Amino acid sequence: MLISNRRARIGAGIALATSAALLLSACSGSASADPTGSSGSGAKASTATSLKDFGSLADLEKAAEAEGKLNVIALPHDWANYGEILAAFTKKYPKITISEASPDASSAEEIQAAKTNEGLDTAPDVFDLGLTVTLQNTDKFAAYQVEKWDEIPAQLKDKDGLFTGDYGGYMSIGYDSSKFPEPKSLDDLKKSEYKGAVALNGDPTQAGAAFAAVGLATVQSGGKLDDYQKGIDFFADMQKAGNLLKVDVTTATVASGETPVVFDWDYLNAAHTKDNKNWKTVVLPGTGYAGYYNQAINKAAPHPAAARLWQEFLYSDEGQNLWLKGGARPVRMDAMTKAGTIDKTLAAALPAAPKETVVPTEAQSTAAGKLLGEKWASAVQ
Repeated sequence: MLISNRRARIGAGIALATSAALLLSACSGSASADPTGSSGSGAKASTATSLKDFGSLADLEKAAEAEGKLNVIALPHDWANYGEILAAFTKKYPKITISEASPDASSAEEIQAAKTNEGLDTAPDVFDLGLTVTLQNTDKFAAYQVEKWDEIPAQLKDKDGLFTGDYGGYMSIGYDSSKFPEPKSLDDLKKSEYKGAVALNGDPTQAGAAFAAVGLATVQSGGKLDDYQKGIDFFADMQKAGNLLKVDVTTATVASGETPVVFDWDYLNAAHTKDNKNWKTVVLPGTGYAGYYNQAINKAAPHPAAARLWQEFLYSDEGQNLWLKGGARPVRMDAMTKAGTIDKTLAAALPAAPKETVVPTEAQSTAAGKLLGEKWASAVQ
């Protein structure tokens, strides 16, 4: 997919723990997996809940290479540097062929693909999901705690290992600086100079980045996360002013100038600079809105050992620094900073974090989703 067209990654909720890391609002589920052996083959791999159930990383690697395949879904190459991440995994494990399905798929569509293909070799082995879809589907996940589990903040992981926060960022505004001034506040975007120019990354009833944009508009318009009405009102006003552009944002639309001002995560907006040299990204002053996505393993993964090896790779120092290279803040950033294993140059290049950051709780996110479902379409029609 092109960078901002990955749809329906709903409600990735986080809070700021330190200047170096973002924390997900705590959520948990109950695991049903019961490891029955130390080998990575067959049913034993599908019930392994940690590296210890395989014996060692080398044993897991051997089991995954025996399977010879890994099915991923909804991983655009220009989303948080996934292209390089996939290439690095392939280089490290050449005996494992990665099958990439539906890079444009939404979080909900990832889950649907797992249901549709359950029992088939084509089913996704792993997921990368927004929080709301994650919480709605914990019964589809296999509990697994990666080797670096203890270095992941408790607020960023399900206590049983059903899902784990992976990378995050802040809601931002990207804009073509050759055509538009830098917005200094949210209200600037309602001014006449932005007429027909401001695009959301999808429909906030389905897309995580758009959902977060409404959340940002809510808190920066004097509202509270208990009620997203002020955010809906903001975009309704923008629609009335003729400034809201109803075009799906992609790398191509940014490069062509079709979507010259975009609400999106800072790491996604920043990546557009390679396609438009005049593209700039700003995290607006005032209260910030942050979000993380989540990793999970398909409980019915056709390649359970490879799925677990993929998780180990993503949460290794190498995998975390590759997400950082994509401009996203990896979940182990604090621990790696303390250990000296974070890429300091890449970390220093991240946009400054807002002094105050908010995140909806699970209850707030659910209520916001219900409200948006009831009122969004009529507000911006």
